[in-house]
Amino acid sequence: MSAAWPKVRLGEVVVPAERVVSPMPGTTYRQIGVRLWGEGAYEREPMDGGATKYTRLFRVEAGDIIVNKIWARNGSVAVVPASLANCHGSAEFPIFSPKTERIDSRWIHWLTKTPGFWAQCDEKSRGTSGKNRIKPEQFLRVEIPMPPLVEQRRIVARIEALAGKIEEARSLRQQAVEEAEALSLAKLSEVFQKQTEQFGVSRLDEILIDAGYGSSEKCESERMEGGTPVLRIPNVASERITLNDMKFTCLSERDKKRLSLLEGDILVVRTNGSLDLVGRSAVVPQFDEVFAFASYMIRLRFDTKRISPDYAQRMLQHLRVAGVLVDFARTTAGQYNVSLGRLRSAGIPVPPLAEQRRIVAYLDGLGAQVDGLKTLQAETAAEMAALLPSILDRAFGGEL
Repeated sequence: MSAAWPKVRLGEVVVPAERVVSPMPGTTYRQIGVRLWGEGAYEREPMDGGATKYTRLFRVEAGDIIVNKIWARNGSVAVVPASLANCHGSAEFPIFSPKTERIDSRWIHWLTKTPGFWAQCDEKSRGTSGKNRIKPEQFLRVEIPMPPLVEQRRIVARIEALAGKIEEARSLRQQAVEEAEALSLAKLSEVFQKQTEQFGVSRLDEILIDAGYGSSEKCESERMEGGTPVLRIPNVASERITLNDMKFTCLSERDKKRLSLLEGDILVVRTNGSLDLVGRSAVVPQFDEVFAFASYMIRLRFDTKRISPDYAQRMLQHLRVAGVLVDFARTTAGQYNVSLGRLRSAGIPVPPLAEQRRIVAYLDGLGAQVDGLKTLQAETAAEMAALLPSILDRAFGGEL
């Protein structure tokens, strides 16, 4: 912090704001929430006045500072944007208005994103009946740097210009990845169409030798004696088998034999609350022990004399992206489902095995390029994420 700037308590530059509203049954109220670690306010689900236990709600206005009593110690403090004006919070979310002749609300906005601000909220939350809730009077004792108003606005403008450049760079990187993924999927569509024109389509049930649902036995994180590892949706969602966050269950010998996965099996997500996940598939690699699979998935076992599992998975991916699988999705209690019977009737082109292998190699090459871009995006995203804290540190240190 600049030695030339005085430090003042928030209570000197903000005042409590109590715009009390008595909730009325039949009236809908917009609700406001506050994210952790300075990530800002957001709009929660609307609420009927007859559905709340609170006898009083408090209306916010743009520029207000809103605090989550329980989670202020974890940076749950925000400045209300114009888009959330006239939302409501309970007494658990005390509200303060800035003295605009002394402080710019955007100055506070950026301060709420700094570790030093969080640390003060944490320190002032302790010892409150053992619940670590911050009282409004304690929040008002948080100290902040206080340059003149014109200097606040100059620094805020500089912060926001630099933050805008960071976001623009991040967006361009993400756009490049999305465009590469779209190109890869477009090439997959071209392959599907070309092979269909040349070889027609075969129904899956003509080239399947087995298909079925997985185990509904309860799984545990800790492996018990005799426990079998079970692949679940998270292990398939990337359309490659991953072994993160494995779960285990005990199966009878009969079920273990029925549910045992073989190299080349394909697992398809058959039901989930996210439509984007339904129909995702992955090829099972070779395992050195028995693996089973959960009931939320379908196992397809193809005749490998006619079709390569890797090629079959690419064709299933095309059907999912093209929306063909959506045609036989059903919604049940918020879940989307893919019917095994309709899945069997789906058609894909089946060229000779040599051509299938060539296609897989070609698509793998495109996929490797996309993966390379994703890796670069992740690396640069981490670097960019570190830039803003550095900028804020300099800004509130009087160096910007």
